[in-house]
Amino acid sequence: MTADSSHSNAVFRLVEVMARLRDPNGGCPWDLEQTFETIAPYTIEEAYEVADAIQRGDLGDLKEELGDLLLQVVYHSRMAEEAGAFTFDQVADAIATKMVRRHPHVFGDVDVRTADEQTTAWEALKAKERAEKGQSNTGVLDGVAVALPALTRAVKLSRRAARVGFVWPTIDGVLEKLHEEIAELRVELAAGNQAKAREELGDILFVCANIARDLDVDPEEALRGANAKFTRRFEYIEASLRAEGRSPTDSNLEEMEALWRDAKLAERQIADQ
Repeated sequence: MTADSSHSNAVFRLVEVMARLRDPNGGCPWDLEQTFETIAPYTIEEAYEVADAIQRGDLGDLKEELGDLLLQVVYHSRMAEEAGAFTFDQVADAIATKMVRRHPHVFGDVDVRTADEQTTAWEALKAKERAEKGQSNTGVLDGVAVALPALTRAVKLSRRAARVGFVWPTIDGVLEKLHEEIAELRVELAAGNQAKAREELGDILFVCANIARDLDVDPEEALRGANAKFTRRFEYIEASLRAEGRSPTDSNLEEMEALWRDAKLAERQIADQ
């Protein structure tokens, strides 16, 4: 199995461009100053921009954003090569080897019939890999990256726990827990205990992440949808007021809520067409 030569040439060119940018003799001053720590935020940002392009269905933009994300991999790999740690080729080879190892049903003779079976097998292989590396911590929740968005990490944590039976038997139990946590938040708010209220809010969000897991919904995607809906409806309020030569600051909550309901009704009518 060999890679297409056009792929190899394109990747080689990108690696060479980055090497030139990081060359102490005539390279880019800004690129030369960067470290793993300073580049990491850009890596995260580029990943989100990839997700945004996918959400918008913009394949042209997706191509550009994937290039930006690939640049981040090349950037980190170049800095690692300068430190004598590893190269881009080693990164690519390592992930290819991992994919082959974790898909024995494709590259071997293991029989996996469903996506759920593959997910279970994947986690088992990951646990085995951690044990083979001599990692002392091989608990159920190990390996869930702390740097993940909090809601995403909450879903992953609860999914790991669910696989060993630590899970509500039905979603009704999760919803009851949500009501319980909301009641506890009300108590702390009434007592004026800001620190405890913050803690209870965290519990509410964690329960919501469990609901997302139960529904097989990405909570980040769901929240992005809610953000888009809020933006769309609030812009309707602004447009309606602007047509009268006013702005939200010239209005009041009662009027804006009425316009919000109008926006919801308009959306329903469009959806029903």
